[in-house]
Amino acid sequence: MRPRELLLESYRAAVAAADPIKILPAHLPPPPTAPLGHTLVVGAGKAAAAMAKAVEDHWPADKALDGLVITRYHHGLPTRRIRVVEAGHPIPDESGERAAAEILAAVSKLGRDDLLLALVSGGGSSLLSLPVDGLSMADLKAVTGALLKCGAKIQEINTVRKHLSRIQGGRLAAVCKAPIRALVISDVTGDDPTHIASGPCSPDPTTYADALAILKHYEIDQPVAALEILRAGMRGERPETHKPGDAVFAKAESRVIATARASLDAAAAVFRAHGITPIVFGDYFTGESREVAKVFAAMTREVREHGAPWKAPVALISGGETTVTVRGSGRGGRCSEFLLSLAVELDGMRDVHALAADTDGIDGSEDNAGAILAPDSLARALAMGVDAVQKLAHNDGYAFFATLGDLIITGATRTNVNDYRAILVM
Repeated sequence: MRPRELLLESYRAAVAAADPIKILPAHLPPPPTAPLGHTLVVGAGKAAAAMAKAVEDHWPADKALDGLVITRYHHGLPTRRIRVVEAGHPIPDESGERAAAEILAAVSKLGRDDLLLALVSGGGSSLLSLPVDGLSMADLKAVTGALLKCGAKIQEINTVRKHLSRIQGGRLAAVCKAPIRALVISDVTGDDPTHIASGPCSPDPTTYADALAILKHYEIDQPVAALEILRAGMRGERPETHKPGDAVFAKAESRVIATARASLDAAAAVFRAHGITPIVFGDYFTGESREVAKVFAAMTREVREHGAPWKAPVALISGGETTVTVRGSGRGGRCSEFLLSLAVELDGMRDVHALAADTDGIDGSEDNAGAILAPDSLARALAMGVDAVQKLAHNDGYAFFATLGDLIITGATRTNVNDYRAILVM
């Protein structure tokens, strides 16, 4: 099998390992036993529609079931009993705000004989946006946009969002009288439910002071309304998010049903089946995409030129969620930025091919999942008048790989366990 096809097959295996239709049914709880008890399904995230469909397909027809989930635009699926609303991501919008308010109201009406089934996946933080009193949606959009541009980690972004939300940081669980089963598809390193969709049903160990420190670190001083709310929280004038050990979580169970590690292992099996040694580095990689690429370029060079610490053929596999500090005006998410930086560092090294793509099918906010790098990518680009170093300086990985015809375009995968990267040294 040619390197390009092998890399694509490994990516498809990684995505399939996180497919809600396949993995969710085994984790469904039994329906309520009380005669009048019913199950309310709520959720948010890029996988929300697929998760809702999986619930419907496996829920007893004679048991009461309804609900509402929020997913990204163009990520919906036809459902029968659970309504799907599409909303803004990564910048929240009014559609998500209205749906989140409806979810909060419906959950607050549940009784002790009912069941809340929460479907949580990556992307839910922006989709399940319900600003606290005193904060407009325009303000929430502004602070979210600033955090995304400055290169903040997802955990930092979510720390701020939880303290500006009426529904996240365990606040959804707090209004629920019914037992809660949260099924979670993890898109964060460490797989802690508090960071996934900003933990609507999970304890939040962070504080208003933490949120303010993050804004100060990244020199974000607008909008003023957000800063004032966080300062009021520090003074004790606003209630904190719900902390570990809080009684509101006594009736709540969170199950992480899909992880990046499981997807990396599925991809590794593809390489192993073709006689190539997979080296799985895990999904704990964070930091600037272009800097992470330099680390992998150094390892690749050792393997290619010295056969150490592994002999080729070998596949270096990693996941996680890197960041991009936007300095230029180009198009390109963290996967294309990683790959372009890798290309510059390797400078056309023979027998090295690579793929970097997001498992949700969206690299940043573009229409591609990621891209593929070949040994001749730089030479082909140069022949077409495209300078890789210049494109990298402008955060324009998308245009670089689009020129070569090497973007990976999958459409919505309706799951999300974050980035998948594989460097194949032949």
